[in-house]
Amino acid sequence: MLDLVWLLVVVPLVSGLGLLVWGKEGDRVGHLVGTAASAASFVIGLVAFVQLLGRPEDDRSVADSLFTWISAGPFNVEMAYRFDPLSALFVLLITGVGTLIHVYSIGYMEHDERRRRFFAFLNIFIAAMLTLVLADDYLVLFLGWEGVGLASYLLIGFWQHKPSAAAAAKKAFMLNRVGDLGMALAIMLMFAQLGTSSIQAVNATVSSQASESVATALGLLLLLGACGKSAQVPLQAWLLDAMEGPTPVSALIHAATMVTAGVYLVVRSNGIFDAAPVAQTAVVVVGLVTLLAGAWIGCAKDDIKKALAGSTMSQIGYMMLAAGLGPAGYAFAIFHLITHGFFKANMFLGAGSVMHGMDDDVDMRHYGALQRAMPITFATFGLGYLAIIGFPGFSGFFSKDKIIEAAFAHSFWVGLAALLGAGVTAFYMTRLMVMTFTSPKRWLDDVHPHESPRVMTVPLMVLAALSVLGGVLILGGWIEHWLEPVVGPTEHHELAVPAWGMSIIVTLVVAVGVALAWLTYTRGSFGRGPITQVAPSDGDVSAFTRAGRHELYGNTVNDVLAVRPTSHLTRVLVYLDAKLVDGLVTGLADRLGDTSQFLRKPQTGYVRSYALSILVGSLVVVLALLAVTLA
Repeated sequence: MLDLVWLLVVVPLVSGLGLLVWGKEGDRVGHLVGTAASAASFVIGLVAFVQLLGRPEDDRSVADSLFTWISAGPFNVEMAYRFDPLSALFVLLITGVGTLIHVYSIGYMEHDERRRRFFAFLNIFIAAMLTLVLADDYLVLFLGWEGVGLASYLLIGFWQHKPSAAAAAKKAFMLNRVGDLGMALAIMLMFAQLGTSSIQAVNATVSSQASESVATALGLLLLLGACGKSAQVPLQAWLLDAMEGPTPVSALIHAATMVTAGVYLVVRSNGIFDAAPVAQTAVVVVGLVTLLAGAWIGCAKDDIKKALAGSTMSQIGYMMLAAGLGPAGYAFAIFHLITHGFFKANMFLGAGSVMHGMDDDVDMRHYGALQRAMPITFATFGLGYLAIIGFPGFSGFFSKDKIIEAAFAHSFWVGLAALLGAGVTAFYMTRLMVMTFTSPKRWLDDVHPHESPRVMTVPLMVLAALSVLGGVLILGGWIEHWLEPVVGPTEHHELAVPAWGMSIIVTLVVAVGVALAWLTYTRGSFGRGPITQVAPSDGDVSAFTRAGRHELYGNTVNDVLAVRPTSHLTRVLVYLDAKLVDGLVTGLADRLGDTSQFLRKPQTGYVRSYALSILVGSLVVVLALLAVTLA
């Protein structure tokens, strides 16, 4: 199976393209074909993972070249895939969680007349993401990178009859183009300085064949690309708008695929970042700012999907922070990425289940008391909630604590900020749980909450179990040893307090966040009354809440710095094109036309006129000759 890893990409790709060209007769079974294709890739990946697991530690990397993609003088790019410990984990996450999302979508999209097309886009998304993580060359990775961008555009804007969905898709596409420019420039710089874009060759030679300034430039350009895909500051503004897509899309993009691509890129490019301390520091700063910004936004949103989207920003920020810590954090960044894939997919699909029972209402102020009306959704969502806040024994407890420990070992202030983020995470997630499930009911009169069908709740149960059990990957340091052939041995530094003491501190901070949210939204303490069906206006809330509602004014900043100047520039260019370019062309044509009209006046078509002209002309010639002769 290790020689057939290319099937991981080909199966969902062929399925997706086939579903697009299949006629209406495919509508009855298209969703089953798409789900089967994703499941087949998962089975292939699982078998390949088991085979890789059975190999010696120094032989856990298999490269397979399908054909030569580009050959231009000394520059050659093979269409090659590499299956190693890092890509194997991503393959299992993408195909495993992706298949559960496919199954869930069978029920969620049951009444959509374009369901077959939706599953085709899901398959293409899976294929593109697998190309990205299996690529053995940065150009092949870039192919998958752009494929993910295209598929996300198609999925976010799937309900394009809604202007907001169409606008969100365009916004995601355009902001990601900014990051993609960084990726493209990085690949060009690799070729110019190192003569290759092979991932293995670049990571192995960048420290010896390139200066630190070149390595720094490469790291910063790759970070720009990572910020776009992983919605990190300053390219985060598309993420919350992406909630306009169907909820399974939100789960797929926010849990196991697109937003994790930036973290994968940084960890996969560990040789570049290890050779560029400045770029590493930039990754730490970006991750730290984003984890706090996302948590802030999550505290203020009443839209359940947007609150979870803010949470995604924050959790990806934790991963980026860990990746920026170098050998001390690479393994823990991937560990948290995997556990986050489990509990965040669980909660996004849980939010979709809530919406399914609430007539697609996303406003948590219209929820409350849903734990009895939707017991399975409540139980599974609750397990995801305990995982994300880091409740002892759940997956997030192990993965996030390791990042916070590594952050404290790096810098007291970085660790303190990461610890604060854990407390804020507990606050906004408890707020979400209270407003949705445990507070008094605030349903609208025509809403009748009900549990979702089995085809939707079974994936929730599986993901809930993984949210609880995902922490086993850290037992015995398994994930550190597993990733060591790719990222090197994990560096451990002594802390001022033992690891168990740090876990107690983190748990206490989480408990404070939970208690504050519980008192605020259940008891109405701190000057708050009961939760109302209508949100207070901006004038009636604090500046902190107002900023969170407006996503820290990221859209305003983008509007001032990019949208308005670009719009004005476009208007100027259009004016110049119309008046100068078109004016020159049309003006010249008009003058030539006027000249032609003037010259055609003597052409009357009458013989007598022409005869008279000839006579007059002859007389003029004769008289001119006589004048010359007499002179």
